[in-house]
Amino acid sequence: MTSRYVLRKLLHALVTIAAIVALNFVLFRLMPGSPERQARNPNLRPEVIQANRVRWGLDKPIPEQLVLYVKSTLTGDLGYSIKYRGQPVTDVVLDAAGPTVLLIGLGELVAIIVGLWLGARSGWNRGGAIDHVGNGLSLVLYSMPYFVIGMPLIIIFASGLGWFPTSGMTTPGGDKTFVETLFDMGRHLVLPLTAISLGLIGAYSILMRSSVIDTRAEDYITTARAKGLADGRILRAHAFPNALLPMVTLIAINLGYVVAGAITAEVVFAWPGLGTLTVQALDARDYPLLQAIFLLVAVSVVFFNFAADIVYGYLDPRVRA
Repeated sequence: MTSRYVLRKLLHALVTIAAIVALNFVLFRLMPGSPERQARNPNLRPEVIQANRVRWGLDKPIPEQLVLYVKSTLTGDLGYSIKYRGQPVTDVVLDAAGPTVLLIGLGELVAIIVGLWLGARSGWNRGGAIDHVGNGLSLVLYSMPYFVIGMPLIIIFASGLGWFPTSGMTTPGGDKTFVETLFDMGRHLVLPLTAISLGLIGAYSILMRSSVIDTRAEDYITTARAKGLADGRILRAHAFPNALLPMVTLIAINLGYVVAGAITAEVVFAWPGLGTLTVQALDARDYPLLQAIFLLVAVSVVFFNFAADIVYGYLDPRVRA
């Protein structure tokens, strides 16, 4: 892989991030409402509103606000939260990032394993029973948002059978040992993890099925069959590795959308992650917090796309050309 290819992709990523920073500043100032009217109290005195504007820097001209915002972003200072009474935005976001990374990370892992296996089997046995069942199930899951998947899980397994908690990450109160805490967190994690995994399995399975079907027509598959190799070995050793190339991009993009896809699932299950934090920040018109979350999500998408370009270029020399 040439350094010119890497530098070109890196330049594209940096230009995209610069555009994101500018959009991040403008976007939330176009929203209705104003953060200086905290708690949406119509009886706030004008001097209180003005004091809030000065406190959050909203009294300055827009160009000056933009310059200050870019400078503070480059130095890692993302400001202070309005909703959380002046706490550093970085601390608030980091506190919520852990639960989201745990939920999305495990969900991605489960979805990748199950989705790739289901898609490979469906594509290799195109037209068979496995294909009809697997592809049909994948299409249904792919078309369902996380909250649609999550609500029946709560109704059946939480409210109905009482097997799992309906919300939260842990049960409040009580002195628990480390093992008891892990077990309690695991019980709270099962339903949101299932919703996230099922929502992702459909996309991975559909793309993998299509990729395997295309791979089956390649000459090296015909050669392997002519040698008398078993179908299972051909799938594992020849078709599957080559069919993985398109999956690199999809997996990287999904990793980038660490918050966007989790917002609805976290709200349904009251999971204390970045998705729930985004809804709270939107409701409070917390500009600094919203900007930090948006920047984190957008930069994550750009970073994982850049990583996908590098990995794809390494796996397939034709891309570099």
